[in-house]
Amino acid sequence: MNQRELGNSGVEVSEVGFGAWVVGTDWWGDRSRQQAVDMVQHAIDQGITFFDTGDVYGHGDSEELVGEALDDYRDEVTVSTKVGYDFYNNPQAGHGELPKRVDPEWIRTALDRSLDRLGMDYVDVLMLHNANVDEVTPDVLETLDELREEGKVEAIGWALGPSIGWLAEATEAVEQEFDALQLVFNVFEQTPGRHAIEEVRRLDADTSILPRVPHSSGLLNEQVTPDTELGEGDHRAHRPDEWYETGWEKVDNLRFLERDGERTMGQASIQWLLAFDEVASVTPTFRTTDDIDEWAGAADTPALSEEEFERVEELAENNFGIDRDDGMDALRSSVGGADLEDVDKQAAGD
Repeated sequence: MNQRELGNSGVEVSEVGFGAWVVGTDWWGDRSRQQAVDMVQHAIDQGITFFDTGDVYGHGDSEELVGEALDDYRDEVTVSTKVGYDFYNNPQAGHGELPKRVDPEWIRTALDRSLDRLGMDYVDVLMLHNANVDEVTPDVLETLDELREEGKVEAIGWALGPSIGWLAEATEAVEQEFDALQLVFNVFEQTPGRHAIEEVRRLDADTSILPRVPHSSGLLNEQVTPDTELGEGDHRAHRPDEWYETGWEKVDNLRFLERDGERTMGQASIQWLLAFDEVASVTPTFRTTDDIDEWAGAADTPALSEEEFERVEELAENNFGIDRDDGMDALRSSVGGADLEDVDKQAAGD
Protein backbone atom coordinates (compact mmCIF):
# COMPACT_ATOMS: atom_id res chain seq x y z
CA MET A 1 0.00 0.00 0.00
CA ASN A 2 1.20 3.50 -0.76
CA GLN A 3 2.33 5.81 2.05
CA ARG A 4 1.75 9.57 2.31
CA GLU A 5 3.39 12.10 4.59
CA LEU A 6 1.46 14.04 7.23
CA GLY A 7 2.22 17.65 6.41
CA ASN A 8 5.99 18.04 6.45
CA SER A 9 6.36 16.17 9.76
CA GLY A 10 8.23 13.21 8.30
CA VAL A 11 5.51 10.91 9.68
CA GLU A 12 4.13 8.57 7.02
CA VAL A 13 0.73 6.92 7.00
CA SER A 14 -0.84 4.26 4.80
CA GLU A 15 -3.41 5.59 2.33
CA VAL A 16 -6.05 3.56 4.16
CA GLY A 17 -5.88 3.68 7.95
CA PHE A 18 -7.52 1.76 10.79
CA GLY A 19 -9.91 3.80 12.91
CA ALA A 20 -9.62 2.05 16.25
CA TRP A 21 -12.82 3.61 17.60
CA VAL A 22 -14.38 0.29 16.48
CA VAL A 23 -12.45 -1.68 19.10
CA GLY A 24 -12.78 -1.19 22.83
CA THR A 25 -16.43 -0.11 22.51
CA ASP A 26 -19.65 -1.74 21.34
CA TRP A 27 -20.88 1.27 19.39
CA TRP A 28 -19.89 -0.36 16.10
CA GLY A 29 -20.70 -3.97 16.98
CA ASP A 30 -19.77 -6.20 19.87
CA ARG A 31 -16.64 -8.39 19.70
CA SER A 32 -14.36 -10.16 22.11
CA ARG A 33 -10.97 -8.80 23.10
CA GLN A 34 -9.20 -11.44 21.02
CA GLN A 35 -11.39 -10.67 18.01
CA ALA A 36 -10.46 -7.00 18.34
CA VAL A 37 -6.74 -7.78 18.52
CA ASP A 38 -7.09 -10.13 15.55
CA MET A 39 -8.78 -7.36 13.53
CA VAL A 40 -5.90 -4.96 14.15
CA GLN A 41 -3.32 -7.57 13.20
CA HIS A 42 -5.32 -8.58 10.14
CA ALA A 43 -5.18 -4.95 9.03
CA ILE A 44 -1.38 -5.10 9.20
CA ASP A 45 -1.46 -8.19 6.97
CA GLN A 46 -3.45 -6.17 4.44
CA GLY A 47 -0.86 -3.38 4.30
CA ILE A 48 -2.39 -0.93 6.77
CA THR A 49 0.27 0.83 8.85
CA PHE A 50 -1.71 3.78 10.28
CA PHE A 51 -3.72 3.10 13.44
CA ASP A 52 -5.81 5.90 14.89
CA THR A 53 -7.23 5.56 18.39
CA GLY A 54 -8.23 7.90 21.23
CA ASP A 55 -8.26 7.81 25.00
CA VAL A 56 -12.03 8.18 25.25
CA TYR A 57 -12.77 5.16 23.03
CA GLY A 58 -14.00 2.60 25.52
CA HIS A 59 -12.49 4.83 28.22
CA GLY A 60 -9.00 3.58 27.48
CA ASP A 61 -9.90 0.07 26.29
CA SER A 62 -9.20 0.87 22.63
CA GLU A 63 -5.71 2.10 23.44
CA GLU A 64 -4.97 -1.01 25.49
CA LEU A 65 -6.14 -3.27 22.65
CA VAL A 66 -4.16 -1.34 20.05
CA GLY A 67 -1.07 -1.44 22.22
CA GLU A 68 -1.39 -5.18 22.71
CA ALA A 69 -2.03 -5.85 19.04
CA LEU A 70 0.86 -3.69 17.83
CA ASP A 71 3.41 -4.70 20.47
CA ASP A 72 5.50 -6.71 17.99
CA TYR A 73 5.08 -4.19 15.17
CA ARG A 74 5.85 -0.83 16.82
CA ASP A 75 8.68 0.09 14.45
CA GLU A 76 6.55 -0.77 11.41
CA VAL A 77 3.43 1.26 12.18
CA THR A 78 2.24 4.81 12.77
CA VAL A 79 0.09 5.30 15.87
CA SER A 80 -2.19 8.23 16.57
CA THR A 81 -4.20 8.93 19.69
CA LYS A 82 -6.43 11.76 20.89
CA VAL A 83 -6.95 13.61 24.16
CA GLY A 84 -9.46 16.20 25.28
CA TYR A 85 -12.26 14.45 27.20
CA ASP A 86 -12.44 13.90 30.95
CA PHE A 87 -13.90 10.41 31.11
CA TYR A 88 -12.00 9.68 34.31
CA ASN A 89 -14.38 11.72 36.43
CA ASN A 90 -17.56 11.46 34.36
CA PRO A 91 -19.70 8.44 33.48
CA GLN A 92 -20.67 7.77 29.86
CA ALA A 93 -24.38 8.26 29.18
CA GLY A 94 -25.16 6.36 25.99
CA HIS A 95 -23.64 8.15 23.00
CA GLY A 96 -23.73 11.50 24.75
CA GLU A 97 -20.67 13.72 24.65
CA LEU A 98 -18.55 13.84 27.79
CA PRO A 99 -17.17 17.06 29.34
CA LYS A 100 -14.13 18.32 27.48
CA ARG A 101 -10.86 19.52 28.91
CA VAL A 102 -8.16 21.00 26.68
CA ASP A 103 -5.73 22.80 28.99
CA PRO A 104 -1.94 22.25 29.06
CA GLU A 105 -1.93 20.30 32.34
CA TRP A 106 -4.68 17.97 31.14
CA ILE A 107 -3.04 17.36 27.77
CA ARG A 108 0.16 16.24 29.49
CA THR A 109 -1.64 14.10 32.07
CA ALA A 110 -3.92 12.49 29.49
CA LEU A 111 -1.05 11.77 27.11
CA ASP A 112 1.00 10.09 29.85
CA ARG A 113 -1.98 7.88 30.71
CA SER A 114 -2.47 7.06 27.04
CA LEU A 115 1.19 6.08 26.66
CA ASP A 116 0.86 3.78 29.67
CA ARG A 117 -2.16 2.05 28.14
CA LEU A 118 -0.52 1.77 24.74
CA GLY A 119 2.71 0.50 26.29
CA MET A 120 4.66 3.02 24.20
CA ASP A 121 7.22 5.75 24.89
CA TYR A 122 5.76 8.08 22.26
CA VAL A 123 2.97 8.40 19.72
CA ASP A 124 3.57 9.37 16.14
CA VAL A 125 0.54 11.68 16.15
CA LEU A 126 -1.29 13.37 19.02
CA MET A 127 -4.63 14.94 18.14
CA LEU A 128 -6.82 17.30 20.10
CA HIS A 129 -10.20 15.59 20.27
CA ASN A 130 -13.12 17.78 19.19
CA ALA A 131 -11.68 20.98 20.65
CA ASN A 132 -13.58 24.19 19.95
CA VAL A 133 -11.66 26.95 18.22
CA ASP A 134 -11.55 29.08 21.38
CA GLU A 135 -10.18 26.19 23.46
CA VAL A 136 -6.95 25.93 21.47
CA THR A 137 -5.14 28.77 23.17
CA PRO A 138 -1.51 29.90 22.75
CA ASP A 139 -0.69 27.91 25.92
CA VAL A 140 -2.14 24.77 24.34
CA LEU A 141 -0.14 25.29 21.15
CA GLU A 142 3.02 25.84 23.19
CA THR A 143 2.38 22.61 25.10
CA LEU A 144 2.03 20.66 21.85
CA ASP A 145 5.33 22.09 20.62
CA GLU A 146 7.00 21.15 23.90
CA LEU A 147 5.74 17.58 23.65
CA ARG A 148 7.31 17.30 20.21
CA GLU A 149 10.59 18.68 21.52
CA GLU A 150 10.49 16.16 24.37
CA GLY A 151 10.07 13.27 21.92
CA LYS A 152 6.66 12.17 23.20
CA VAL A 153 4.95 13.22 19.97
CA GLU A 154 6.20 13.45 16.40
CA ALA A 155 3.25 15.22 14.76
CA ILE A 156 0.17 17.07 15.99
CA GLY A 157 -3.38 16.98 14.72
CA TRP A 158 -6.88 18.23 15.38
CA ALA A 159 -9.79 15.78 15.17
CA LEU A 160 -13.20 17.31 14.51
CA GLY A 161 -16.55 15.81 15.42
CA PRO A 162 -18.78 14.15 16.45
CA SER A 163 -21.30 16.31 14.60
CA ILE A 164 -20.66 17.58 11.08
CA GLY A 165 -19.32 21.07 10.45
CA TRP A 166 -16.49 22.64 12.47
CA LEU A 167 -15.42 25.00 9.69
CA ALA A 168 -13.93 27.60 12.04
CA GLU A 169 -11.84 24.87 13.67
CA ALA A 170 -10.62 23.63 10.29
CA THR A 171 -9.47 27.13 9.37
CA GLU A 172 -7.67 27.54 12.69
CA ALA A 173 -5.94 24.16 12.37
CA VAL A 174 -4.56 25.12 8.96
CA GLU A 175 -3.54 28.61 10.08
CA GLN A 176 -1.74 27.17 13.13
CA GLU A 177 0.10 24.69 10.92
CA PHE A 178 -1.22 21.48 12.45
CA ASP A 179 0.23 18.46 10.64
CA ALA A 180 -3.10 16.65 10.41
CA LEU A 181 -6.77 17.55 10.40
CA GLN A 182 -9.34 14.77 10.79
CA LEU A 183 -12.94 15.44 9.81
CA VAL A 184 -16.05 14.00 8.18
CA PHE A 185 -15.48 13.98 4.43
CA ASN A 186 -17.14 11.83 1.80
CA VAL A 187 -18.82 12.09 -1.59
CA PHE A 188 -22.16 12.99 0.01
CA GLU A 189 -20.80 15.27 2.76
CA GLN A 190 -18.23 17.46 1.12
CA THR A 191 -18.56 20.80 2.90
CA PRO A 192 -16.11 20.27 5.81
CA GLY A 193 -13.47 18.58 3.68
CA ARG A 194 -13.73 21.00 0.78
CA HIS A 195 -13.47 23.93 3.16
CA ALA A 196 -10.34 22.50 4.76
CA ILE A 197 -8.73 21.81 1.39
CA GLU A 198 -9.53 25.32 0.19
CA GLU A 199 -7.86 26.73 3.32
CA VAL A 200 -4.76 24.56 2.78
CA ARG A 201 -4.52 25.83 -0.80
CA ARG A 202 -5.27 29.45 0.14
CA LEU A 203 -2.45 29.52 2.68
CA ASP A 204 -0.15 27.16 0.77
CA ALA A 205 -0.07 25.16 4.00
CA ASP A 206 1.26 21.67 4.69
CA THR A 207 -1.68 20.41 6.78
CA SER A 208 -2.85 16.95 5.68
CA ILE A 209 -6.50 15.91 5.68
CA LEU A 210 -7.61 12.64 7.31
CA PRO A 211 -11.18 11.90 6.18
CA ARG A 212 -13.38 9.87 8.49
CA VAL A 213 -16.88 8.50 7.76
CA PRO A 214 -15.80 8.02 4.11
CA HIS A 215 -18.83 5.82 3.47
CA SER A 216 -21.40 8.26 4.87
CA SER A 217 -22.60 6.03 7.70
CA GLY A 218 -23.18 2.94 5.61
CA LEU A 219 -24.58 4.38 2.38
CA LEU A 220 -21.50 4.37 0.16
CA ASN A 221 -20.37 0.92 1.29
CA GLU A 222 -23.97 -0.30 0.89
CA GLN A 223 -24.11 -1.76 4.38
CA VAL A 224 -27.26 0.24 5.09
CA THR A 225 -29.92 -0.65 2.53
CA PRO A 226 -33.70 -0.17 2.44
CA ASP A 227 -33.99 -3.51 4.29
CA THR A 228 -31.61 -2.57 7.11
CA GLU A 229 -33.06 -1.98 10.57
CA LEU A 230 -30.75 0.18 12.66
CA GLY A 231 -31.06 -0.67 16.34
CA GLU A 232 -31.14 1.96 19.07
CA GLY A 233 -27.51 1.24 19.98
CA ASP A 234 -26.26 1.43 16.40
CA HIS A 235 -24.13 4.55 15.98
CA ARG A 236 -25.53 5.08 12.47
CA ALA A 237 -29.06 5.47 13.79
CA HIS A 238 -28.47 9.19 14.54
CA ARG A 239 -29.13 9.93 10.87
CA PRO A 240 -32.67 10.99 9.90
CA ASP A 241 -34.68 8.59 7.74
CA GLU A 242 -34.60 11.12 4.90
CA TRP A 243 -30.81 10.85 4.77
CA TYR A 244 -30.91 7.18 3.89
CA GLU A 245 -33.98 7.42 1.65
CA THR A 246 -32.35 10.03 -0.58
CA GLY A 247 -28.95 8.41 -0.21
CA TRP A 248 -29.96 5.13 -1.80
CA GLU A 249 -31.03 7.03 -4.90
CA LYS A 250 -27.79 9.00 -4.92
CA VAL A 251 -25.76 5.80 -4.80
CA ASP A 252 -27.51 4.53 -7.91
CA ASN A 253 -26.40 7.68 -9.73
CA LEU A 254 -22.78 6.86 -8.84
CA ARG A 255 -22.75 3.32 -10.23
CA PHE A 256 -20.39 4.37 -13.01
CA LEU A 257 -17.62 4.55 -10.39
CA GLU A 258 -17.68 0.78 -10.05
CA ARG A 259 -16.27 0.44 -13.58
CA ASP A 260 -18.18 -2.78 -14.30
CA GLY A 261 -16.68 -4.53 -11.29
CA GLU A 262 -13.18 -3.02 -11.18
CA ARG A 263 -14.09 -1.31 -7.91
CA THR A 264 -16.84 -1.78 -5.34
CA MET A 265 -18.76 1.34 -4.37
CA GLY A 266 -16.97 1.26 -1.02
CA GLN A 267 -13.59 1.20 -2.76
CA ALA A 268 -14.58 3.92 -5.22
CA SER A 269 -15.59 6.18 -2.33
CA ILE A 270 -12.10 5.85 -0.87
CA GLN A 271 -10.43 6.41 -4.25
CA TRP A 272 -12.45 9.60 -4.68
CA LEU A 273 -10.96 10.93 -1.44
CA LEU A 274 -7.44 9.83 -2.39
CA ALA A 275 -7.77 11.88 -5.58
CA PHE A 276 -7.16 14.97 -3.41
CA ASP A 277 -3.43 15.55 -2.92
CA GLU A 278 -4.15 17.06 0.49
CA VAL A 279 -5.60 13.77 1.77
CA ALA A 280 -3.01 11.60 3.52
CA SER A 281 -5.06 8.66 4.80
CA VAL A 282 -8.71 7.63 4.79
CA THR A 283 -10.00 5.96 7.97
CA PRO A 284 -13.08 3.81 7.33
CA THR A 285 -15.11 2.16 10.08
CA PHE A 286 -14.06 -1.48 9.81
CA ARG A 287 -16.56 -3.82 11.44
CA THR A 288 -15.21 -7.13 10.15
CA THR A 289 -12.13 -8.61 8.52
CA ASP A 290 -14.10 -8.70 5.26
CA ASP A 291 -14.39 -4.91 5.50
CA ILE A 292 -10.64 -4.68 5.98
CA ASP A 293 -9.97 -6.88 2.95
CA GLU A 294 -12.26 -4.81 0.72
CA TRP A 295 -11.37 -1.29 1.81
CA ALA A 296 -7.65 -1.84 2.32
CA GLY A 297 -7.74 -3.15 -1.23
CA ALA A 298 -9.18 0.17 -2.43
CA ALA A 299 -5.67 1.57 -2.79
CA ASP A 300 -4.93 -1.13 -5.37
CA THR A 301 -7.95 -0.35 -7.54
CA PRO A 302 -7.71 2.13 -10.43
CA ALA A 303 -7.44 5.75 -9.39
CA LEU A 304 -10.34 7.92 -10.51
CA SER A 305 -9.92 9.26 -14.00
CA GLU A 306 -10.26 12.98 -14.63
CA GLU A 307 -13.56 12.29 -16.39
CA GLU A 308 -14.92 10.30 -13.43
CA PHE A 309 -13.87 12.98 -10.97
CA GLU A 310 -15.49 15.73 -13.01
CA ARG A 311 -18.68 13.70 -13.35
CA VAL A 312 -18.89 13.39 -9.56
CA GLU A 313 -18.35 17.16 -9.32
CA GLU A 314 -21.28 17.81 -11.64
CA LEU A 315 -23.53 15.42 -9.73
CA ALA A 316 -22.62 16.96 -6.38
CA GLU A 317 -23.43 20.44 -7.65
CA ASN A 318 -26.94 19.19 -8.46
CA ASN A 319 -27.52 17.14 -5.29
CA PHE A 320 -26.92 13.94 -7.27
CA GLY A 321 -30.17 14.44 -9.11
CA ILE A 322 -32.35 14.30 -5.98
CA ASP A 323 -34.89 17.13 -5.67
CA ARG A 324 -35.97 16.83 -2.02
CA ASP A 325 -34.68 17.39 1.51
CA ASP A 326 -32.22 14.88 2.95
CA GLY A 327 -32.80 16.02 6.54
CA MET A 328 -29.20 17.24 6.95
CA ASP A 329 -29.43 20.94 6.15
CA ALA A 330 -27.54 22.21 9.21
CA LEU A 331 -23.87 22.10 10.23
CA ARG A 332 -22.39 22.41 13.68
CA SER A 333 -20.81 25.79 14.40
CA SER A 334 -18.98 26.96 17.53
CA VAL A 335 -19.01 30.58 16.38
CA GLY A 336 -22.72 31.20 16.00
CA GLY A 337 -22.78 30.35 12.30
CA ALA A 338 -20.21 32.95 11.27
CA ASP A 339 -18.19 30.23 9.55
CA LEU A 340 -21.20 29.12 7.49
CA GLU A 341 -21.84 32.38 5.67
CA ASP A 342 -20.39 31.10 2.40
CA VAL A 343 -22.00 27.64 2.46
CA ASP A 344 -25.59 26.63 1.85
CA LYS A 345 -26.16 25.34 5.40
CA GLN A 346 -27.77 26.55 8.59
CA ALA A 347 -26.07 26.54 11.99
CA ALA A 348 -27.10 23.59 14.13
CA GLY A 349 -25.78 25.31 17.29
CA ASP A 350 -22.92 24.55 19.63
